[in-house]
Amino acid sequence: MKFLDETKVYIRSGDGGAGSVSFRREKYIEFGGPDGGDGGRGGDVWIEAVDGLNTLIDYRFQQHFKAKTGGHGMGRNRTGAGGDSVTLKVPAGTQVFEEDNETLICDLTEVGQRYRLAAGGNGGFGNAHFKSSTNQAPRHANPGLEGQEKTVWLRLKLIADAGLVGLPNAGKSTFLAAVTRARPKIANYPFTTLHPNLGVATIDGREFVLADIPGLIEGAHEGVGIGDRFLGHVERTRVLLHLVSALEEDVAKAYKTVRHELEAYGHGIAEKAEIVALSQVDVVDAKARAAKVRALKKAAGQAPFEISAVTGEGMTGALRALRDIIAGARDADDEAAAPPSTDGGSGAKD
Repeated sequence: MKFLDETKVYIRSGDGGAGSVSFRREKYIEFGGPDGGDGGRGGDVWIEAVDGLNTLIDYRFQQHFKAKTGGHGMGRNRTGAGGDSVTLKVPAGTQVFEEDNETLICDLTEVGQRYRLAAGGNGGFGNAHFKSSTNQAPRHANPGLEGQEKTVWLRLKLIADAGLVGLPNAGKSTFLAAVTRARPKIANYPFTTLHPNLGVATIDGREFVLADIPGLIEGAHEGVGIGDRFLGHVERTRVLLHLVSALEEDVAKAYKTVRHELEAYGHGIAEKAEIVALSQVDVVDAKARAAKVRALKKAAGQAPFEISAVTGEGMTGALRALRDIIAGARDADDEAAAPPSTDGGSGAKD
């Protein structure tokens, strides 16, 4: 499946139906009077987060969405039918922006959330609505109100518990393939990963979602390489796993390069909890490995995990560290969302 995380769409809600001008003309009824019905309401345009999607690729091939016009009113006080609404189905994590691509309209973070982007126009009143003691035969009705039209941007930020960051060829895709059932492209050249990948990791019976994004290089925040456009997909994560390859000549510099790009990007990514790991340790000798561990520990301010996705060394420890941070963050969220205590005790001592 192709990946698309940003697109522009045009939407238009339906116009309201026109009211009807009609009079009763029935046999044996001397004074019929007006009986024109009201017009139906135009259809709305909704957006809804649904399960089973992780890309906006559907909106690459269709960018225009229009709801139906409401039915016109008819005689015998018949109201026109309401116009059919249109629903844009998107993955959870989709944000909707105004045409300036800066003003946020809504942020759909959970499956089932809906938001009305454009309301349909109200139907016009038929001539029966204008009947009065001084105007018993009105010969006019209202047209329906026009619907709303606008252009909006859809921007997807994947929902994941943990994000993998690092330079190209740091072993991020190999790590994801080793601990999940995801099958990202893996090759021995830079920028093998061209779009984010998701996978579900399981450790000690607990599951969490991992997101792998394309590698960062120096100057990514200025558009160098693939740039930092995919960093938005780790904005919602609870923890980052920063992988530094043991094949790097200067692991400290490699670590600081990625950290600088995270800080330059902003949006709170640099403040997230971080676990550091020296990857691909199976390809260096013991002496070089020990030196790189010391250098990375000094640069990161924490002892790095020594892992190899090929041999499995250190993988369980890294996954458990991720699990513990994610579980702690979930518990904190549950406590914050819990309703306040309703204990009515006076607190008086016996």
